[in-house]
Amino acid sequence: MRLFVAVLPPDDVLDDLEAHVEPRRDAGPEVRWTDRHQWHVTLAFLGAVPEARLEPLTDALADAAARRDPLVLRLAGAGAFPGPDAARVLWAGVEQLRGDLGAAAAGIRRAASAAGASPDGTRFRAHVTLGRFHRPTEATRWIRALDAWEGPAWQVGSLALVESHLGQGRERRPRHEVLAELPLRP
Repeated sequence: MRLFVAVLPPDDVLDDLEAHVEPRRDAGPEVRWTDRHQWHVTLAFLGAVPEARLEPLTDALADAAARRDPLVLRLAGAGAFPGPDAARVLWAGVEQLRGDLGAAAAGIRRAASAAGASPDGTRFRAHVTLGRFHRPTEATRWIRALDAWEGPAWQVGSLALVESHLGQGRERRPRHEVLAELPLRP
């Protein structure tokens, strides 16, 4: 099972983001835009996890999430990985209005590791992937076109354990399935 833990923005936030992104989708063929149902904030990518580890992993992640207070976030701004000069990924930023998303991600990664999963070791950078470039691209114009946008704030009351089914989505993209909701502290 290919798993990750994420914050899933609510529909009104996704509606607002989609309204901003949609007119830009045809502005250049160099971007392969992600589908709306794939928009999320990854806290921990766990990679391949044996199905036998799913129950103890879910329990450990639920315990870790329950120790965190709800967060208030807003999607705003834009950027590119690894940078605007040779971008491979175009993203929307995440503002933390209340709570510490980085601490939540670190807690989830520790819990996953203790439960036998192997979270990737990349530095956490809160973002929503909007698109991928076919080859390294100078992306300043894309960042400028998206950077002024600021979406509505929302309270995050839970995280999600998600399975990624490679090649099963539109145009052989991943299909995401929520396996468990992980409530934060009430």
